[in-house]
Amino acid sequence: RLVLLDIAAEAVQRELEAFRPEVVFHQAAQASVPVSLQRPGHDARVNIIGTIRLLEMCLAAGVRKVIYASSAAVYGTPCYLPIDENHPVYPLSPYGISKLAAEMYLSVFRKHWGLDFTVLRYANVYGPRQDALGEGGVVAVFADRIRRCEQLTVFGDGEQTRDFIHVHDVARANLAAFSSAGGQVLNVSTGRATSVNQLVTMFKRLTRRVPSVTFAAARPGDIRHSYLDNSKARSELNWAPQYDLETGLAQTLRAIGLLTGDKH
Repeated sequence: RLVLLDIAAEAVQRELEAFRPEVVFHQAAQASVPVSLQRPGHDARVNIIGTIRLLEMCLAAGVRKVIYASSAAVYGTPCYLPIDENHPVYPLSPYGISKLAAEMYLSVFRKHWGLDFTVLRYANVYGPRQDALGEGGVVAVFADRIRRCEQLTVFGDGEQTRDFIHVHDVARANLAAFSSAGGQVLNVSTGRATSVNQLVTMFKRLTRRVPSVTFAAARPGDIRHSYLDNSKARSELNWAPQYDLETGLAQTLRAIGLLTGDKH
C-alpha cells in the first residue's frame, strides 16, 4: 500500500497508528549534496527535523525499531582507505551533516526511550529504476544519456573513485537488519573503488557505444576518493554483496533496453 506524504506531515502519524508496523525502514531524504549546499535550511528541515518527527511518531505508534539509510558522506575526506565505521566523521556538506545528526538522534532515542535502530551507511547505490533526473546517481544519469545518444559530463578529471553498491544488495542488508545489529552503525558497500573514468569505460564496453565525454569543474562538497570497509556488516548481518559492478551495470542497462547486441 503506497501513501505519498511529507515525512513530517501529521498524516504520517495516522498512517503509522493505523498500520502499527513493528519496524520502520527510514529511506526518506533530501539526498543531493549540491542541493544541500544551495538550500541548507531545506536540507536540515527534511533530513533532521523530518527524522526527529518520524522518530516521535514511531514511539507513539509502538514501533520496535528504525532502520536508517545513512551515507558515506558523514565521513568527509578520508584519513585512510578503506573507510571503516571507526573512521572520524567530518562531513563536508550540509547533506553529510544532516545524515550524521539524524544518526545521533537515533542513538538518543534508543538510550532514553528504548526505540531500537540500525544505521546503514550506504556507499553509492545504483540499479534498475533509479531516477536519472534531478538527484539521480551517476550510473543512472550516464545510462540515460547514452540511451539518448547525449554527451556525458564528468565533474573533475574522472579519476575520483567511488564504491558502487547494487540496490538489491542494499535491500538485502536492510532486510537482514530487521532482526540483527541493534544499536549498530554499519557500512553497506562492496569494499571496492572504481573511478568515474573506469565507469565510462564499462559503459562503452557493455553498450558498444562511444559517447562524447566532456569534463567540467569538480563540484563543491565532493570528496576525491572513497570506498568503505564492509566487514562489520558481513559479520553483524551475515550479509555480503552479490553483485560485481559489471554484472550490476548489465542488469541496469537491460532494464532500459540498452545492452550489447540490442538494436536501436
